[in-house]
Amino acid sequence: MKRIYLSSPHMGEKEEVYIKEAFDTNWIAPLGPHVNAFEEELATYIDKPYAVTLSSGTAAIHLALKAVGVTKGDIVFCSTLTFAASCNPICYEGAIPVFIDSEPGSFNMSPHALQKALEDYTPKAVIVVNLYGQSADMDEIVAICNLHNVPIIEDAAESLGATYKGRKSGTMGTIGIYSFNGNKIITTSGGGALVCDEEETMKKVKFWATQAKEPERYYHHKEIGYNYRMSNICAGIGRGQLEVLEERIAKKKEIYQLYQSSFKDIEEIEMAPIYTKGESNYWLSVMTLQKGIGVKPLDVILALEAHNIESRNVWKPMHLQPVYADCAFYNHYEEGISVAEEWFNQGVCLPSDTKMTCEEQLRVIQIIRGLLGAVEQDLCI
Repeated sequence: MKRIYLSSPHMGEKEEVYIKEAFDTNWIAPLGPHVNAFEEELATYIDKPYAVTLSSGTAAIHLALKAVGVTKGDIVFCSTLTFAASCNPICYEGAIPVFIDSEPGSFNMSPHALQKALEDYTPKAVIVVNLYGQSADMDEIVAICNLHNVPIIEDAAESLGATYKGRKSGTMGTIGIYSFNGNKIITTSGGGALVCDEEETMKKVKFWATQAKEPERYYHHKEIGYNYRMSNICAGIGRGQLEVLEERIAKKKEIYQLYQSSFKDIEEIEMAPIYTKGESNYWLSVMTLQKGIGVKPLDVILALEAHNIESRNVWKPMHLQPVYADCAFYNHYEEGISVAEEWFNQGVCLPSDTKMTCEEQLRVIQIIRGLLGAVEQDLCI
């Protein structure tokens, strides 16, 4: 059977044109006209003054931490329900992560847990992760952080194109970051971006990302730098992808809505809520299973895998990871299992590939319905 992917690259019509232009003009190394154009087009799309395209979203978080002054021994708060790339750069700088739980209404950082953590620590920065395509409650989080004079790095790796009260995800913190990894809603093969309001921040990030080379005739370095800049070819792919972003969001929404309508008669299944304060980009459709029903996320994953269909668990919280076992964690609840652990224990990321046909999605749906003993449906939108 044809493989159905969780979320794979989906090329449009212009990427090849831009790549060919890069080859024809011999701009195949890092930097070049497509890099400049992609940065300008991305900044315009999100309505932010400056964007710096980089080799990965992880690189963007690393340089964001440096830009807000994080150094060895500093405390940095981070959402616990995320991929390790959100918090690993904290350790690159020798800082100490403290993990913050999610709130029940979404996958994202709990303002209540954040407030509790601020009673015990004065962090140098807070990394807020916007998960599975939708923004955290940024007004609440920004208000709390402003009260304590703490800068926010808004990790919008999964939420490009989403909004919060009309504002683009990734634009409400001190610095925002995006990922263009192959599984994201748009891709540059690999890559990321950092966005900010301050020209000085933009210039410093570009300086660090190009090995911190001083403006001398010879190679001269006063600071440690990094090889983090995006290539002109990758930027060409990104320009073509950005042109079809709204189409990809519309398709992702259709996929979510078909899952939602197809499972509405099964009380054991609930689709992850869409936050009412904004519009998701629906990057991944996530369903949760009721506790104690005899069917667990792994059962669903294995059943789909047997039919050559890719699905995955929800992110395993960082405070449960062995590498971060000694780090502090703040639960949304006063006691008992955390919200993030509940999501991890009960959630499944369903195939959300924008190349997936309606018929292919129905294959996924019928397998899950069968696993739960529900009758087959003949439904498509």
